[in-house]
Amino acid sequence: MDGFTVAIDGPAASGKGTISRAVAAHFGFAHLDTGLLYRAVAVKSLEGVGPLQAALALIASDLHAEGLRMPAVAQEASRVAAMPDVRAALVDFQRSFALRAGGAVLDGRDIGTVICPAAQVKLFVTASAEVRAQRRFAELSGTGHATNFEEVLADVQARDARDMGRADAPLRPAEDAVEVDTTEMAIDDAVAAVVALIESKRRG
Repeated sequence: MDGFTVAIDGPAASGKGTISRAVAAHFGFAHLDTGLLYRAVAVKSLEGVGPLQAALALIASDLHAEGLRMPAVAQEASRVAAMPDVRAALVDFQRSFALRAGGAVLDGRDIGTVICPAAQVKLFVTASAEVRAQRRFAELSGTGHATNFEEVLADVQARDARDMGRADAPLRPAEDAVEVDTTEMAIDDAVAAVVALIESKRRG
């Protein structure tokens, strides 16, 4: 189906990325993790480039740069994402991606509310801060990053506060979004539920 857009929002480590990739693969839709746009800007910002300059000069290969998943980059991404001029610079790229033929899944923090308010399916994937911190801690530990659970939980809570409290495009569910709480839900069950919802929407 041409122009079918799935908008998936939610806080860090809620499972939205995993669900988004699985859903895109199931339906053959293109997938964009919009958080990578801000992480790519953050990498350049940490190297001394102005955030707006970095956003305006962003190219596709920047989304595959080394270090995008580092904790410092995640924190810097949350900081630059609160800048209205940076967000504005990246809006057109995201909206063009969403309208591509064959369907698209975009995940982020303002997809259903700002980027794609007319998306056919809007989801808000969430989980408790403790569960999300545990997931992120396991991910970091598995890749050899020295950290502890308390630090990761504090980072998750600080990022939530920044994302939800920013003046421009704060993290919140769209009014017509379906909430998916993965606190006690296996990821396969969450994916199955989302696939069923999308299939129902596509049937009209």
